[in-house]
Amino acid sequence: MLSARLIELIQTHAESLTRDVLKNYATNPRTRHWSVVPAAELEQRVISTYRNLGNWIGDPREEAVQAEYEEWGRKRYRNGIPLSEVVFAVILLKQHLRKYIREHGLVEHVGGRQSSQEILPVQLYGIQEMNYLVGDFFDKAIYHLARGYEMEARAAQGTR
Repeated sequence: MLSARLIELIQTHAESLTRDVLKNYATNPRTRHWSVVPAAELEQRVISTYRNLGNWIGDPREEAVQAEYEEWGRKRYRNGIPLSEVVFAVILLKQHLRKYIREHGLVEHVGGRQSSQEILPVQLYGIQEMNYLVGDFFDKAIYHLARGYEMEARAAQGTR
């Protein structure tokens, strides 16, 4: 299955994807408050997303995604990062991943097996399927991230 091979490819290249995302976080005006997050923590969070992607999109249960991203939302609230920047940071993760899939999906898998005319429709379907799965995962991640952020905000207001 192409999706499984693409996930393996993404997990293999998680470090380079992470470096690209971190550069974007550091230079993008929509993530300007992210400099308060310790670099090692941020790097670990991003690389964890890419390395665990196969587990998260392959499991119809949301508990692991919920736990991970609610915690991320709570921490970012405590860091004082605006929610819009937190959401945009996840959007950047997804954009980098989709770009990677677009640039590497067909190139890595067409290889010498069959002519490109025979395999192209299957490959395109696989990339479309992968993009759907990635989009669905990131939609859930953003929801749980915002939920964790809101829970932490309510808890902070209750202590004042």
